[in-house]
Amino acid sequence: MSKVNITLQRSPIDKPKRQKLTLTALGFRKMNQTVQHEATPQLEGMIRVVQHLVKVENV
Repeated sequence: MSKVNITLQRSPIDKPKRQKLTLTALGFRKMNQTVQHEATPQLEGMIRVVQHLVKVENV
């Protein structure tokens, strides 16, 4: 499986609770943090929810 690097680019302040919980589930704790995950359909759905807040790069 391929991996993706996801970087939190924008702040989740004043965003809906669903988006904040999705970022927490992805493993983000602070701005400009990068996490690496396996590319699965579930992960792609989570990224789609917060695509305006993150930057995604294939590894």
